[in-house]
Amino acid sequence: MLTKTSGITAQKRLLKEYKQLIKESPEGIVAYPTSDHNLFEWTCFLEGPKDTVYENGVYVATLKFPKDYPLSPPEMRFVPGSILHPNVYKDGLVCISILHQPGDDPNQYESAEERWSPVQSVEKILLSVMSMLNEPNIESGANIDACKLYRDYPKEYEQVIKQGIRKSLGLE
Repeated sequence: MLTKTSGITAQKRLLKEYKQLIKESPEGIVAYPTSDHNLFEWTCFLEGPKDTVYENGVYVATLKFPKDYPLSPPEMRFVPGSILHPNVYKDGLVCISILHQPGDDPNQYESAEERWSPVQSVEKILLSVMSMLNEPNIESGANIDACKLYRDYPKEYEQVIKQGIRKSLGLE
């Protein structure tokens, strides 16, 4: 059951995490509350990791936090259509273990330790997503078409990503 106290606790935690990101943001990551009046929705910019097919791309996403954060994970969604990745649904929703509800996986694919826990943070989420860009998990894909392209036609996959980057930069 949510209480007014849990929402205040979440706001305090989010403010603390935001201040930490301002002070020491990891390279290639910018994240902040979308509005001064709402700490529960953030805008994120992620640079494609160096030496990956995503290098030179800048990817925009949102984080939406539940009122009981950090007990429950936020939802992260890239701007729909802005990124092709095996672990990103076509609507932009990111599918990685760290963003799954805490506890045992009903499908028995992930261990409870891989899933969300209150010790996670915005920074850890964003670093996990950067790692995901570098190392897709095609065994548990969210976008089956991207999984097949990545697995069966890696050169074509890379071409699609590079074309998307050029388009997003206004070069096409």
